[in-house]
Amino acid sequence: MGLRRRLWTGITLARDSVSLLRDHPHLLWFPLVAGAAGVAFFLLAFGGALGLLPLAALAGASDAVVLAGAAVGYVGASFVAVLFTAGLMFATREIMEGRDPTVRDGLRAAWRHRSTLFAWAVVSTAVGLVVRALQESESLGAVLAGALLSVSWAVVTYFVVPVAVFEDEDIRGVFGRSVDIVRETWGESLGAEFGLGFVHAALFLAVAVVAGLAFAATGSVGAAAAVGLPLAVVAFVVGATLNGVAKVALYEYATTGEPPAYFENVDFDVGGDRSASQSPLDRARGGI
Repeated sequence: MGLRRRLWTGITLARDSVSLLRDHPHLLWFPLVAGAAGVAFFLLAFGGALGLLPLAALAGASDAVVLAGAAVGYVGASFVAVLFTAGLMFATREIMEGRDPTVRDGLRAAWRHRSTLFAWAVVSTAVGLVVRALQESESLGAVLAGALLSVSWAVVTYFVVPVAVFEDEDIRGVFGRSVDIVRETWGESLGAEFGLGFVHAALFLAVAVVAGLAFAATGSVGAAAAVGLPLAVVAFVVGATLNGVAKVALYEYATTGEPPAYFENVDFDVGGDRSASQSPLDRARGGI
């Protein structure tokens, strides 16, 4: 499948995600609050550990306290982000099905799956730390292994959160189910992610250009930061929301075979022959 078609599919998916977001701007609250709450949780946990350093030093356990605080901060921030992402995805599907959910509705639905989402936050945090350690190694082999693990993990876990929320799978089942859906829609998923990545890059490039213009006009790094940082936050929130909305659209198409509301004009089948990627059960149904 050509690069141009994959890119166009992703851009169309992003454009339709913008249309949904324009009609329901309250979805932006999910990544905005998730980011703020996650940072606050991490600072509280890690800051608490730093505050205990003098006492820990007397006990000869300062390193352990710092590591414990960092671990709590990392996992807590990750859980907050996962919880709000799940809420965003639930609210998005409700909108696609013609309902008008609130932010509270999304969070309430996500909270019902808190045990699975917390377990996922722990696992993803652990894997993320391993990947980071490998990528910061001085060994080229470790760096390559880290890059391979990062890409593989992203593919395998692509649909973990929607599966946890929409199919009520526990932590042992979400991985296998996510892999099954990715396997059946690899072309659609990769094509959409490629195009969405292009859109996200364009958002942050626009922020960099505006900040650069501010610096050129004033000669002040502070002025450039004052303009660029808020815009970067906006770009991050918009990009995260679009990514969540698009992933729900992909999940709906993968599990129902039909484009959801707002995405009827998207050519999801960028992988080529859709029948070749269907499960045996789906192909059997098609032959009846």
